Amino acid sequence: MAKKKTVKSKSQALDFTKYVRWFWILFLGGISAIVLLFLLASWGILGEMPDYTRLENPETNLATEIISSNGETLGKFYFDDNRTPIGFDDLPQNLVDALVATEDIRFYEHSGIDGRGTLRAIYKLGAGGGASTVSQQLAKNLFTKQVSSNIIERLSQKVREWVIAIRLERQYTKEEIIAMYFNIVDFNNNADGIRSASRIYFGKEPRDLDTKESSMIVGMLKNPSLYNPRPHKNPIGVRNRRNVVLAQMAKYDYITEEVKDSLQKTELDLNYSPESHREGIATYFREYLRGFMKDWAKEEQNKKPDGSKYNLYTDGLKIYTTIDSRMQKYAETAVEQHMSRLQAEFDNQNTPDRNKTAPFLDLSKSEITKLMNDGMKRGERWRILKKQGQSEKEIRASFEEPTEMRVFKWVNGKASEIDTIMKPIDSMRYYKSFLRTGMMSMEPQTGHVKAWVGGVDYRNFQYDMVKQGKRQVGSTFKPFVYATAIDQLQLSPCDYFPRTQITIAANKFGNPEPWTTKNSDGNYSGEQTLKDALASSTNTVTARLMNEIGPQPVVEMAKKLGIEQDIVPVPAIALGTPDISVYEMVAAYSTFANKGVYNKPVMVTRIEDKNGTVLYQVAPESKDVLSEEVAYVTVNLMEGVTQAGSGKRLRHDSDWLKDSPMYKEVMTGYPYKLTNPIAGKTGTTQNQSDGWFMGMVPNLVTGVWVGAEDRAAHFRSIRYGQGASMALPIWGLYMKACYADETLDVSTGSFEKPKNLSINIDCTAKDEGDIGGPDNPEDNVDFDF
Repeated sequence: MAKKKTVKSKSQALDFTKYVRWFWILFLGGISAIVLLFLLASWGILGEMPDYTRLENPETNLATEIISSNGETLGKFYFDDNRTPIGFDDLPQNLVDALVATEDIRFYEHSGIDGRGTLRAIYKLGAGGGASTVSQQLAKNLFTKQVSSNIIERLSQKVREWVIAIRLERQYTKEEIIAMYFNIVDFNNNADGIRSASRIYFGKEPRDLDTKESSMIVGMLKNPSLYNPRPHKNPIGVRNRRNVVLAQMAKYDYITEEVKDSLQKTELDLNYSPESHREGIATYFREYLRGFMKDWAKEEQNKKPDGSKYNLYTDGLKIYTTIDSRMQKYAETAVEQHMSRLQAEFDNQNTPDRNKTAPFLDLSKSEITKLMNDGMKRGERWRILKKQGQSEKEIRASFEEPTEMRVFKWVNGKASEIDTIMKPIDSMRYYKSFLRTGMMSMEPQTGHVKAWVGGVDYRNFQYDMVKQGKRQVGSTFKPFVYATAIDQLQLSPCDYFPRTQITIAANKFGNPEPWTTKNSDGNYSGEQTLKDALASSTNTVTARLMNEIGPQPVVEMAKKLGIEQDIVPVPAIALGTPDISVYEMVAAYSTFANKGVYNKPVMVTRIEDKNGTVLYQVAPESKDVLSEEVAYVTVNLMEGVTQAGSGKRLRHDSDWLKDSPMYKEVMTGYPYKLTNPIAGKTGTTQNQSDGWFMGMVPNLVTGVWVGAEDRAAHFRSIRYGQGASMALPIWGLYMKACYADETLDVSTGSFEKPKNLSINIDCTAKDEGDIGGPDNPEDNVDFDF
């Protein structure tokens, strides 16, 4: 019996040894399988793996950033990825703490894989939370793609993410990994990366995010589409998720329980500011810049042996511009303030009982039909339907069918859009009733453009009236005539000229017919100094100067001053018949303020690639046009405009709309009561179709144009349709804002007088009262004052 028991014990011992052997076989086999799996992933057999070159320079689409002269972002160029990377030092600590507390509490302890978290996830089959570390999530976002729910494919991707995460941990510091992670995440609503998310949801840079804001952004990481803070999307869900993040921060002692409880009671307090090509500030300038960059990229491509080309939308370029974001905002606000009020008065004058052909004046029914037909064929709707193969008859019929649409409207003084149902043909007429504007501000000494406003609302009026649009300039052309006369004849602002009419004979200067002009006030008696004549915009005195010097020297002067288009040298140009852009006029006037030296306008100072390498540096273009003496005398003449002429409204109370039913609304923000030296000139064209004001102080020249798309849409009376009423108020509001900002250095001093001035300027322009006269139907008569 004893012997049998011994045999049984040995048998049991052998059986136990077998189990131990199998345990080690399975254990070591599992370890080997895992090692092999990692090796296979590392070798790229389970799917493509990034090499060290790609790890060092991950391929991401980066938006091109437009930067103002004072360091603010004006906007971006991008297709799908509105991403601008920032460094760890630009991230607030509360944002980093929120990420670690919520997504990876052992981030600073592991080397890419959180063993404890992985075992927990396996044990609980994912019910206890995921096991992805920040490094793994970064690896997924950068180098792997989401696959199907197939468990084998999913496991393969997970292993690759583990391997990449380990490599990332070896390649980068923890801080760099966090920065890369925040830069790569898509936060929805074109908010790619933390910088875009911070700007879009809270209107601030990441470094300025507080704990509550950081918690909301980190909360979005769980599901950016579900926890979308865009207004009216999922505010309750977003707030609850934010509160979870705050609870995690309190759990791990990043904030106190008191702070958590306090913040969880607050609202989201969004400042939702979508970033798109049609939103934000300097939209017209940014569109100009798009064309500039395309031309630049093409030139650079031609220089490269391999023909490679910079991509404006994905290469992460930085464009450093001359625009000052503060001055740009003041300019846009001034346009909005004045144009909403001016439009109210324009609409008031164009009610059906007052103007049956509104918004057009002095046009017959057939002329209006032709104008609308021409506009129809130039429009986007016609082009699209034509491309779709519709006949002209079908397209015309579609313009008569009521359609749901969003249209532009001034609402409480703000540019807005409203939903309505309207026939497309009626919407065309509706849009033609709106007054447009163009405004540019520039430093004459450098040529740096500081503000650029091409219209009242880029979303609805995309034609840029700063550089694209060219309109008759009226009396703002007269300083070119005066400067030429002073240069050739050494005239003084104090020299007297008779106001009597003068006729320039046919063929004297190539003019086919005799040319005689009239004064808007009908006064032809007595004499005036040149300073008085320019201040009151006396046409007959300007005609006398033209008779003395001839139109050809004036055309040559205009060319030297940067006027680009061809001007026919006839006497009538003295009254501003040429079509010229705001851009050209500001550059030309800046020559007078810059002692006779013309500086070509500069909008871009340099361009850098994503690594900070300078790709372009501006080379200023300057040329001497006038002597310092002639330039100063011309400026002195224009100072008379603001002392006694139409520009005097900048210094005194403005009563130009006191008889208007819109008076109380329109007068808000006026008068200006500016006391510093100002030189300038107003301009008004035939039938009050265009209103201009060119204003100068020693270190800033600003030009403003106001008018409708069609010259047939205009104010009936010169009281409202003159440059002093249409354009000058924008200049006044803008300058008041610039002067109120102590961070700006806009001059309040006098224009510098030449040391050896030989021309007498010792006279002051006289206030001759209201010299505006009744409408005069004669062609080429300037009604400016």
